[in-house]
Amino acid sequence: MAVYVVMEPPGEAGQAERARLIRDGFAWVAFLVPPLWLLWHRLWIEALLAFVALALLSALGELAGFGLAGWSLMLLVSVYAGLEGQALRVHALRRRGWREWGVVSADRFDDAEARYAYGGEEEIVDQSAPSPVIVPDASRARPAQTGLALGLAHTPGRP
Repeated sequence: MAVYVVMEPPGEAGQAERARLIRDGFAWVAFLVPPLWLLWHRLWIEALLAFVALALLSALGELAGFGLAGWSLMLLVSVYAGLEGQALRVHALRRRGWREWGVVSADRFDDAEARYAYGGEEEIVDQSAPSPVIVPDASRARPAQTGLALGLAHTPGRP
């Protein structure tokens, strides 16, 4: 079962038709062509960084004679894009003011949309009741440690 992160647009809450569901998991297209996948999802800075990293690593492999090392590092960039591509999308939406509603588990995207649309009314939390203030009991607190502790701790007042 896949997990989808639900992002709601800035402004009014409850805009279910404009919410974006982003599947959390490995992105194969991002693994195969990282800069193009990032551009497709409007992650401009990340796409530029991926392109520059891949170009520099390619040049390192060809010009400096580090053939296998350059290709290995390029593979690492692709693996990173595949593993963290969806998280980059979520963070980019957060930077643009979108808020994370929560997560929905479903087998297919259509099922996830339906679960979000029908389950949105149940997730309302009452914010009117103040939370209780917890005050620690001073009599149960540990006494302040005097003297040196294990290691290179400095004791105030001693040289």
